[in-house]
Amino acid sequence: MFGQLSHKLEVNVPASEAWEIYGTLGLSKLLVEDGSAFEKIEILEGDGGSGTILKKTFMPGSHGFTVHKEKFTKLDNEKRVKELEVIEGGYLDLGFTLFRVRFEIIEKDNDSCIIKSTMEYDVKEEAVANISYPNTDLVAKIAEVAKDYLIKNKATENAA
Repeated sequence: MFGQLSHKLEVNVPASEAWEIYGTLGLSKLLVEDGSAFEKIEILEGDGGSGTILKKTFMPGSHGFTVHKEKFTKLDNEKRVKELEVIEGGYLDLGFTLFRVRFEIIEKDNDSCIIKSTMEYDVKEEAVANISYPNTDLVAKIAEVAKDYLIKNKATENAA
């Protein structure tokens, strides 16, 4: 059974600034510093580009699992799109055959953009009871952490 969920968040910074966080490993660093979703994020392979593999350890009790590995399968700096797929653990242990997240930074105007996060998943028929696990809570939290950081940095730059 295939499913898709999306979340959008408007941010009052240029799309290029938001992409500086999303298009690099900077987002992972922010998420660990924030401490609300991930206990630890390890880079197993790569430098943040396509093919990079991360091992993410979730905060205890935040999901139905504690660890998963994900691979960046697409990184398009021109279109500001990044895709990753869970390749081990996490949702795959719950009977999902695919769990993909796409982050898009969509330019609204010169001073604002939209962070669009889309999750696509496919679950085995015998594990269809787990279809309720995917939700937009985590991608919404990730977008909020990024937004807070970007707005704070913009305020600091304007004050300087």
